[in-house]
Amino acid sequence: MDGHLRGWRPCLLGGAVFAVCMAGTTLPTPLYGLYQEKFGFSELTVTAVYAVYAVGVIGMLLLAGDASDVVGRRPVLWWGLGFAAASAVCFLCATALGWLYAGRLLSGLSAGLFTGAATAYVMESAPPGGASRATFVATAANMGGLGCGPLLAGVLAQYADGPLYLPFGVHLVLVAGSALVLLGLAETVPRRRPLSAVRPRRPGLPPRVRAVFGPAATASFVGFALFGVFTSVSPSFLAQSLDVHNRAVSGLVVALAFFASTAGQLAVGRVGVSRSLPLGCAALLAGLALLAGALWWDLLPLVVLSAIVGGCGHGLAFRGAVSAVAEAASADRRAAVISALFVVAYTGISLPVIGVGLLAGPIGLEGAGLVFIACMAPLVSAAGVYLLRRRPVPATEAGEAR
Repeated sequence: MDGHLRGWRPCLLGGAVFAVCMAGTTLPTPLYGLYQEKFGFSELTVTAVYAVYAVGVIGMLLLAGDASDVVGRRPVLWWGLGFAAASAVCFLCATALGWLYAGRLLSGLSAGLFTGAATAYVMESAPPGGASRATFVATAANMGGLGCGPLLAGVLAQYADGPLYLPFGVHLVLVAGSALVLLGLAETVPRRRPLSAVRPRRPGLPPRVRAVFGPAATASFVGFALFGVFTSVSPSFLAQSLDVHNRAVSGLVVALAFFASTAGQLAVGRVGVSRSLPLGCAALLAGLALLAGALWWDLLPLVVLSAIVGGCGHGLAFRGAVSAVAEAASADRRAAVISALFVVAYTGISLPVIGVGLLAGPIGLEGAGLVFIACMAPLVSAAGVYLLRRRPVPATEAGEAR
């Protein structure tokens, strides 16, 4: 048993570092209301600040999505932790709106480096035969970390002093601890090349990946768009429409979506990769329907249910997508293909969220949310139907989870 645990130690420690980095990216979520009071900006500005993060992620993925394939995983993770620390410092020093934009951009650069490199590292450091479990560790670290961010910040902001400072101070300590962990982790890329070999690439996919990538990316787009709306504007909706001003509760509602995503990812081990994508699309559609009901009738229980159901759908679809494209890609292109998947996913976080922010002024948050749902529902429905009819992710080719 001890030997078995030792074999998994690098994978689990890599996942822990991954989770710490991702927690920092959602840390400001329950604090936006406080920043609005401090700096006096609108709901559109909230979504713009949030979307700057996605711009940083996408830019880094496009410029250096395959960097860890070239220079190794650990150097890229070091840079990611550095950007995470710099982001926390920006929020600690925030005396004007510009600091928030800078902090979110640096956070996006950190996540852009981590998503492909950390996912690949966790999968490659698993013991032989552990690919399915390693995929779960990677995606659970991603979503679990994203969920811990708003929960930690909400509890500290509600029940401790210095709500705009303490969460980021705590995260700096966690980043320092992650740096110590990273010192003891071994590199998983055997043949490394110099940094000068890294070249920005236009989005492109090997032919063998394309049939799998299309539906997987569509499901990821909708899932991340739903999470983007939850993360950026749900605290404002809870406060303005439901009179919920407890920041710990706001952080918990957002965190539930990410934790439910982790549960959905765990379920992939039972339902299998080939079935998880269409099931995830169905659950995402149900989550969108529940969110529409919550917006229409102003009901907190439906908000919570939509977070849980939509989160489970996201987890099913997201782990299925990562497993499918990772297994379809060759080893030397794996991080680049995973990064391409995240480009699509983070586009889902940015563009729909900005649209909701633009519409919130003239028609209100409820109306903007309903327009968002009307756009996303047909998209996820089409992806689900395509997956059921064409079956582009056969179990034998997508690393069926067992």
